[in-house]
Amino acid sequence: MNRLKQALGASSSSISWKPTGKLQQTISSKIEKSGKTLHSGDTSTVKLLPALAGEGRYFVYGDTKIPAKIDFTKDSPLCTTLSRNGIRVRTVEHLLSSLEALNVDNCRIEVTGADEVPLLDGSAKEWVEAVEKTGLSVCKDDSGNTKEKLAPIINEPVHVWRNDSFIAAFPSPKSCISYGINFPQVQAIGCQWVSSVNMDDESFYVKEIASARTFCVYEEVERLREAGLIKGGSAENAIVCSVSEGWLNPPLRFSDEPCRHKVLDLVGDLSLLAEDGNQGFPVGHIVAYKGGHSLHLEFVRRLMGISLEEVSTRC
Repeated sequence: MNRLKQALGASSSSISWKPTGKLQQTISSKIEKSGKTLHSGDTSTVKLLPALAGEGRYFVYGDTKIPAKIDFTKDSPLCTTLSRNGIRVRTVEHLLSSLEALNVDNCRIEVTGADEVPLLDGSAKEWVEAVEKTGLSVCKDDSGNTKEKLAPIINEPVHVWRNDSFIAAFPSPKSCISYGINFPQVQAIGCQWVSSVNMDDESFYVKEIASARTFCVYEEVERLREAGLIKGGSAENAIVCSVSEGWLNPPLRFSDEPCRHKVLDLVGDLSLLAEDGNQGFPVGHIVAYKGGHSLHLEFVRRLMGISLEEVSTRC
């Protein structure tokens, strides 16, 4: 709890932490999934295991334990990466998004093979289905005690921006998201907005967000692969849109599937605000426009009152 208090002190007046009236939970039994990874194209296996109350969500790669916290993020292109002592785990956002949305507050996540979480179908759908199948249990700490779950509350307007991209948060009694994207050069995507009335209702996430797949612009694929990225991307794990020809592998699951996927990513990145088994997604109205993982993480750091330089010393 000392680490939480230190974090709360760093967050200044932007957020405060309040009891939710709920007890911390974990998964009831092991979940295991394997598959091709997005960037290296290699195969990895992920095992999700129950964890004690207060442990939070954390990854284990080899002998290294990496907490799923903003303190251990490392800036990387086209994904969210956690790193500790030079050991990294990439592309954690879809898995963390599903765990945050489904209230899996504490979880041990073991990764073997490639240092990435498998992309699966490009969404969080398979993770959600696996968690719903195994179910959740109230967890206890090593002394046999349960712990109440706390949630971060937005106390005042706060924002970050780069050029014409921004993320802002406003006080609200519920957790809401309004997200916009704009691809004027790609007519089939164009400008899209998605708004959620209440992200506290996990059924909204399950039905409207979890199955939205990652997307790319076909004309950018060669450049990205030459940069060593998206080697494992394909029409089986992403939706691909051409500037001239539109969607190359329809049908879409939603007419605004790209924008919904951005919401999925944001939930995963905001989960890194969590500590000690508490909630990561803030209670407030989050408004984002043309964001990405780097801006999402900068926003979380802004809420916590920490700098990128402070984070870098832990990685």
